[in-house]
Amino acid sequence: MSLDLEQINGELKGKSPAEIIAWAISFAKNPVITTNFRPYEVAILKAVTDVQKDIKVIWCDTGYNTMQTYKHAEEIIKKLDLNIQLYTPKQTAAHRNVVLGVPSIEDPKHVLFTEQVKLEPFTRAMKEHQPDVWFTNLRKGQTAFRNSIDVVSVSKDGIVKVSPFYNWTDEQLDAYLVEQNLPNEFTYFDPTKVESNRECGLHI
Repeated sequence: MSLDLEQINGELKGKSPAEIIAWAISFAKNPVITTNFRPYEVAILKAVTDVQKDIKVIWCDTGYNTMQTYKHAEEIIKKLDLNIQLYTPKQTAAHRNVVLGVPSIEDPKHVLFTEQVKLEPFTRAMKEHQPDVWFTNLRKGQTAFRNSIDVVSVSKDGIVKVSPFYNWTDEQLDAYLVEQNLPNEFTYFDPTKVESNRECGLHI
């Protein structure tokens, strides 16, 4: 699908997340949301499922989430009745801890670790579902790369990526969650990133 991203993002400037989502759903043949239930993810899950209730929600679980994140995920899945498509690494965390551990970011083995726990499950999910529209909760200010995109971008595989809350601040999202009576959870751990402002590799 050929898109004039500059024109589209200009037209969507100032639109609400609900309007942006409705625009994308209007032409999507096979849309998905990806999630890892990190802080504020519930906002995108609520906003998109309000427009398309049965949309597929791809959860790539690294196997290293905190107990709080797993409890939060179960609460959100139940509350929003999410159509979860779960993808996990081919090797359990317990087995990997014996043969590889959790390498530091400077360790050459960190590349292999990231491939195993995040990139491979994600690639497998996208290959199986072949979406044309991909909803994410990317926001400006998270990483240098994310500052370079906009509400609508196109992935390296040609999938239309839509980030309805791209220009929202934490404060705006806090207010949205209160208004929607939605829980948030900040005890989150991503073993591949270490630093919160480091790009995880899925979105480049």
